[in-house]
Amino acid sequence: MKVKTILISQPEPKLENSPYSELEEKQKVKIDFIPFIHVEGVCSKDIRQQKIDLSKYTAIILTSRNSVDHYFRIAEEMRYKVPDSLKYFCLSDAVAYYLQKYVVYRKRKIYVGKRTFSELAPYIKKYKNEKFLLPSSDMLKPDVPKILNKLGIEWKQGTFYKTVVSDLSHLRDVYYDVLVFFSPSGIKSLFENFPDFEQKDTRIAVFGNTTVKAAKDHGLTVNIQAPTPETPSMSMALQKYIKEVNKK
Repeated sequence: MKVKTILISQPEPKLENSPYSELEEKQKVKIDFIPFIHVEGVCSKDIRQQKIDLSKYTAIILTSRNSVDHYFRIAEEMRYKVPDSLKYFCLSDAVAYYLQKYVVYRKRKIYVGKRTFSELAPYIKKYKNEKFLLPSSDMLKPDVPKILNKLGIEWKQGTFYKTVVSDLSHLRDVYYDVLVFFSPSGIKSLFENFPDFEQKDTRIAVFGNTTVKAAKDHGLTVNIQAPTPETPSMSMALQKYIKEVNKK
């Protein structure tokens, strides 16, 4: 069956030249972006209940833009002035650059990984005498604590924000040729909103091994998968699949 409509379970990219815009134009398909999950910040009272005192930490590990936003939000709520001496360990360039929203970048001690948490670990290990805080969501990847514990550092995880299932009731009678998921949370949201969902002719596209597993655990057939050596991004995987099926 040809692909004409695609639903991506994430917010629309803010980039003007998004690869999805190009995909729409070249392949003549319609792409909608509707987040299946969203993030809600926890309050400063919850942070105190987790026995977290921001002033006790000399370094902070930031794994996403959300972790940046919610760390500084909590600091403001607690009227805590973030010291200039605080060291920032950022998962990627994108997270590090995002820090500029809150601090003067060139005046801070910022250490940046390449992409994965294991690539950030050597930078953290160099500063094992620091006290590290990891502000994260309630759905922290299990490899993160394992890596930090192996480093033998003093660290604490704090749940600064939570991943919440979005209300998708407006999609009950809407059909898409392809549904695209980037996390197990997106799959969970689909079935929490529509417990009776049947795949039928809908193609399922997933990013990452944990998302593949979540899809299969829910009885879904995965038709499109990324990353692969041939298609490292989801937009490339979609383009390859659409080219193949729309030719027929």
